[in-house]
Amino acid sequence: MRIVIAADSFKASASSLEVASSLAAGILTVIPTCEIRAVAIGDGGEGTLAALLHSGFEAFTYQVTGPAGNPVSARIAIKDGIAIVEMAEASGLGQLSEKKFAPLTATSFGTGELIVKALDHGVQTIILAIGGSATSDAGAGALQALGARLTNNSGAEIGHGGGALIDLAAIDISKLDPRISDAKFILASDVTNPLLGVNGAAHIFSPQKGATPNDVAILEAAITHFASISGGGHINSSGAGAAGGAGYMAFTFLGAKQRSGIEVVLELISFKELLVGADLVITGEGKFDSQSLSGKAPMGVLKAAQSLGIPVMMVCGQADISGETEFKKVYALTDIESDVQKCIDSPAPLLNKIGVLIANATSSQ
Repeated sequence: MRIVIAADSFKASASSLEVASSLAAGILTVIPTCEIRAVAIGDGGEGTLAALLHSGFEAFTYQVTGPAGNPVSARIAIKDGIAIVEMAEASGLGQLSEKKFAPLTATSFGTGELIVKALDHGVQTIILAIGGSATSDAGAGALQALGARLTNNSGAEIGHGGGALIDLAAIDISKLDPRISDAKFILASDVTNPLLGVNGAAHIFSPQKGATPNDVAILEAAITHFASISGGGHINSSGAGAAGGAGYMAFTFLGAKQRSGIEVVLELISFKELLVGADLVITGEGKFDSQSLSGKAPMGVLKAAQSLGIPVMMVCGQADISGETEFKKVYALTDIESDVQKCIDSPAPLLNKIGVLIANATSSQ
């Protein structure tokens, strides 16, 4: 029997490969001859770069500007003229100094620095994986790092962060890195939010980054002002509000095109080729709910496997979904351990038990 395990990471609990390893250990106790292939995946959010490094991309590490202006170590991944720039690496919540939120001042400058480093490698395509950001600056910091000047009424550069955008008087892109026009940019994200309004970057995403109601109002006004200065052509584009509005910057100044994050990743790791000959595919994520059905990693895996007629099982930390799904079976850690925190803190033994359950169910057929 051949089983492919392609689970997304369980956020704040286990990486993609840790999930696969624990499941595999359980399966092999029942079916010791089973051939198991563990594949790391991501959907454009945090962990996407790690998944691609596992599939043969090469890592390059640089010191760049973190979201709070602090120096941080961040990686890009490159293979065959394609670079992966993961926003969480340089501008993510995990890179905040002492993990303190900075909703008005956090900058995406470091992400722009990583894009410059990717261009230095002469790549033709840059994939922007923009999940997990700590910023709400509409990508303005990244734009500055790429050579644009964002100035106030006195002609001085404005400060960093979304709050500073209210001081913007002009955007000068005459010194924007000329290599941008020769590169293809792909926004790997399934976020569909526009830039502004009740479903936009400030209202939906900044509270997740520590913004108070007053901060949200400030950011909405500042980002609206930034859009008015920069033309505003993409304010209603699907995905413009992603990563605190970084999607808007990518569309407006980089000519980026949006694609499903999981589809991009599965394509880059040649996932369909890995499925040939498989009898079963196991996928998973931390929480399986209605949002999962709108394009997250497990649905991409399901779609790919279904195209080859291979059944798929879902393993998750929690399952909060009603009705039938297209998965052959759904297993949740909370079915074994009702204490959610214990599931988060110690997922390995529970995943091991689920591996046993899957193996028993599969071998009895």
